[in-house]
Amino acid sequence: MTAKKLVRARKSGQFDSPKRSLGDLDASLAGEVLACTSDLTLIVDDKGVIRDLAFATDELAQLVGDAWLGQPWVDTVSDDTRPKVVSILGEAVQGVIRGRQLNQRLATGEDLPVQYTFARLPGVARGGARLLAFGRDQRPTAALQQRLVEAQLSVERDYARFRQAELRYRHLFQVAAEAVLVVDASTGKVVEANPAAVALFEMAADKLIGLVFPFGMAPRSARAVQTLMAAVRRSGRAEPVPAELVAGRTEVRVSATLVHQDATSLLLVRLTRGAEGNETAQHGKADASMLLQLAQSSPDSLVVTDLDGRVLSANAEFLSLTQMANEDLLRGQSLDRWLGRSGVDLGVLVSNLRQGGSVKLFATTLRGEFGSTTEVEISAVMVATADPPFLGFTIRDVGRRLTSEGEGLKGLPRSVNQLTELVGRVPLKEIVGETTDLIEKLCIEAALELTRDNRASAAEILGLSRQSLYVKLRRYGLGDLGAGADR
Repeated sequence: MTAKKLVRARKSGQFDSPKRSLGDLDASLAGEVLACTSDLTLIVDDKGVIRDLAFATDELAQLVGDAWLGQPWVDTVSDDTRPKVVSILGEAVQGVIRGRQLNQRLATGEDLPVQYTFARLPGVARGGARLLAFGRDQRPTAALQQRLVEAQLSVERDYARFRQAELRYRHLFQVAAEAVLVVDASTGKVVEANPAAVALFEMAADKLIGLVFPFGMAPRSARAVQTLMAAVRRSGRAEPVPAELVAGRTEVRVSATLVHQDATSLLLVRLTRGAEGNETAQHGKADASMLLQLAQSSPDSLVVTDLDGRVLSANAEFLSLTQMANEDLLRGQSLDRWLGRSGVDLGVLVSNLRQGGSVKLFATTLRGEFGSTTEVEISAVMVATADPPFLGFTIRDVGRRLTSEGEGLKGLPRSVNQLTELVGRVPLKEIVGETTDLIEKLCIEAALELTRDNRASAAEILGLSRQSLYVKLRRYGLGDLGAGADR
């Protein structure tokens, strides 16, 4: 029988035969060994002064350098870790030193987190006992901890936000007047039912859960609802269908929406009582009818086109302006056919509508089939949500207003802003002429003001004869040309 080999107890931190194993290890080699054992190694004397230090990486050597050398250790750390250094030095005297994490202060003002372990050296020549501090750079760990904290905070924020959203939707689900069932799309079983659904089917909530939908319906209605659900599962949408419940022979309108939750597909089934559905439909029809009547009776021209500007529909006023006999002759025609600057105006309008969605007060002319021309302003909008999308144009006849404005060309000049507003409405020649009149009038007013309304002096300043000045004063309605006109 082989005797068991006895295992001798050993002390931590000690080699079994250091003399035999390490030989005569000189100070230089010992220093290299110590420097390799950690990222940062400090040698601190019995007074707490850093006597020497070594670094395992060039980065740390460049960050610290010799800044700490010869400095009290307590002065090289952050204020919050100074008590820890005092405690370490006190424990060193007693011979029992626990590991600590300190924040070493760098020359840049930043903190370098270091996890230290310690060992005592016996007294050496010209000095007492020394303390070896072996440090591990904790920046990677601190960065990782920071990322973990940020991730945790982000998760908590997301959870709180989702929780709030869930509570809101849960509340809406419970208080909704419309009956709503949540149905598993794969099995057809009811997962959840709101109080309105419980009342509609006249069943307890726990009895509804787990039933395969549709139920409680006439056979014909059940088949229609099954077809509806199949269409929604296949394409995600389907038109609502009418159905009749057996209980109370209640008429409902059934609609469904496909919802994906994690790896599960659910159907959100809504059942609207017939009266409510009919009322909503009637309201919708009434609103559409009123809008249609408004469009047809509008004093402004209303035109609906496709995205390329081809006419789909127009009201009676547009037929009048374009001198067309009926709407059928308009359909399919490009709106560009009647706009003043053919090939330009429609392109500008469509481009702006596609970029901005709407255009206001675009000035142009509208040509009739028999040669008439009308000054108009166009406002337009693109309805991109419709299927298919379309463009809507409101065209207003502004000929009468511009006629009165044109008469103003023969009278007093306008402001600069008013002049610029005429671009596109009035020929450039007339705008330039009125601009000249405006400048002339302003100069005469300035001359009269400088001369305190002395016309002779004003004429001299302007380089005009007195008779020419009087002509211009009458033209612009300036001054009183009665008594004292010779001044």
